[in-house]
Amino acid sequence: MATGLIALLDDIAGIAKLAAASLDDVAGQTAKASVKAAGVVIDDTAVTPAYVVGLSPSRELPIIGRIALGSLRNKLIFLLPLCLLLGYFAPWLITPLLMMGGMYLCFEGAEKVYEAVFPHASHDAISVDATTDQTKLETQKVSGAIRTDFILSAEIMALTLAEVSTSDIYTQAAVLAGVGILITVAVYGVVAMIVKADDVGLHMVKTGHSFLKFVGLGLVKGVPVFMKILTFVGTAAMLWVGGSIIVHGLAGLGIHQPEHIIEAAKHAVETAVPALPAVLGWFTASLLQAALGIVLGGIVVAVITFGSALRGNNKSGAAH
Repeated sequence: MATGLIALLDDIAGIAKLAAASLDDVAGQTAKASVKAAGVVIDDTAVTPAYVVGLSPSRELPIIGRIALGSLRNKLIFLLPLCLLLGYFAPWLITPLLMMGGMYLCFEGAEKVYEAVFPHASHDAISVDATTDQTKLETQKVSGAIRTDFILSAEIMALTLAEVSTSDIYTQAAVLAGVGILITVAVYGVVAMIVKADDVGLHMVKTGHSFLKFVGLGLVKGVPVFMKILTFVGTAAMLWVGGSIIVHGLAGLGIHQPEHIIEAAKHAVETAVPALPAVLGWFTASLLQAALGIVLGGIVVAVITFGSALRGNNKSGAAH
């Protein structure tokens, strides 16, 4: 009896150890996959604050909350099952789909550069006139934000799936869910702090003592500058991540030349400059991947711009 009890306890301890190891594995893979998706996360964080511009400050946090819930729905209800089905029945599709997502990121990054050089109406712009009530405008902006989030979330989940494609389906599901929740909370938590920082600063200027007024003034003046920096970083991250995905995807399809060229340039820089070789090597590779991204994205922007101009000319000719 005693021996049987000891054996049972030993089995329970073994199961507990396996469960703990599995949880550690899921946690480790979740963290690793989240880092891989960092470029897309930065872009998501940079894009979202624009959706509360022009609305009442009292509605900023509720709007971000609605977008965050929509983002969770995108990731957990739609994309997670789709990724599991894809990984189980058609894992060969992961690389091509990732490359399509990479091309989209290159296009988005190149379009932002194009808009900065040649300002024009953004494709996400929402027309607002005197008759547009705030409730309708809020609904339009939330819907637009959730649609944009779906694209970025799909890229995040696809990157995550690629990281855990060799794991069993239960680990895949746990990691995909973990990454989806972790990134959504992180992104929209940061966005909430960003959009309310200037309001907090203004309150500190009005009600605080000298030091708090100084900090508050810094927030009021610093948030717009920070937003510009974040937009620049988000654009750079899109181009870098998009170019990186294309390079690795081509290598996975047997086309290794772009990857070899980047690796050779990285090695040359590390050899030529002994100070901080790892940092300079990473920067060199990222810069070349971003350069490829802007070239590929620029081609897509040029094709779309030419197509739009051609359609406009055809409509004009038809009208005459």
